[in-house]
Amino acid sequence: MKVLGIIPARYESSRFPGKPLIDLKGKTMIRRVYERASECSLISKVIVATDDQRIFDEVKSFGGEVMMTADTHRNGTERCGEVVNVLKEFEVVINIQGDEPLIHPKQLERIISVFDQNEVKIATIARKIDNIEAIRNPNRVKVAMDKNQDALYFSRSPIPHVAQKPHEDWLASTLFYKHIGLYAWRRETLNELLKLSPTELEKSESLEQLRWLENGYKIRCIISDLDTPNIDVPEDVKKVLDLL
Repeated sequence: MKVLGIIPARYESSRFPGKPLIDLKGKTMIRRVYERASECSLISKVIVATDDQRIFDEVKSFGGEVMMTADTHRNGTERCGEVVNVLKEFEVVINIQGDEPLIHPKQLERIISVFDQNEVKIATIARKIDNIEAIRNPNRVKVAMDKNQDALYFSRSPIPHVAQKPHEDWLASTLFYKHIGLYAWRRETLNELLKLSPTELEKSESLEQLRWLENGYKIRCIISDLDTPNIDVPEDVKKVLDLL
């Protein structure tokens, strides 16, 4: 099974412009993500997909593979779609978020391994939440799953809602899971998803994966115990620096 790892990276970001090029103890964030992903032995090729010359030049400077893509893409999935239309020999495609500088090769290995099961068309990663602040934080996307670990719903709000209990007691009442925004698709499934129109739930939550659920696609969630905090906003940088 040939696996392509794509790191979509754009310079413009409403919450943190230029974050792929921020310095994290001597290396840019995009370099750290690229090097981490390249440590996964199950990935046949890692490539950065960008629409910005500054990011393109940075990846070239450290010897990474990079492709310049259109500046009209609305999200990372569409950017991945452009890449796979050029690199057509891969069976499974992983969208590795460019703001996950601590992504662990073992997480990538686990998400790839589930594609040995024919019924899996889309996979992602979830991690148990252990603090109430993360549950309340709208920048930390939560996921609820069924007994097969297929996603039921993703939300920026706390899910599930624990009825008749104060927030401070929620963690003792049930399990909460944070969605780690890394996706893997079978190539043909990715091409199908790119033909779907935005949906109401997707627009309400600003979460693209809800479009797939609303159209009947199952998303298998891999439970990871590895803590790999991402960088959404400038305030997230310190936590990552402390862990490097």
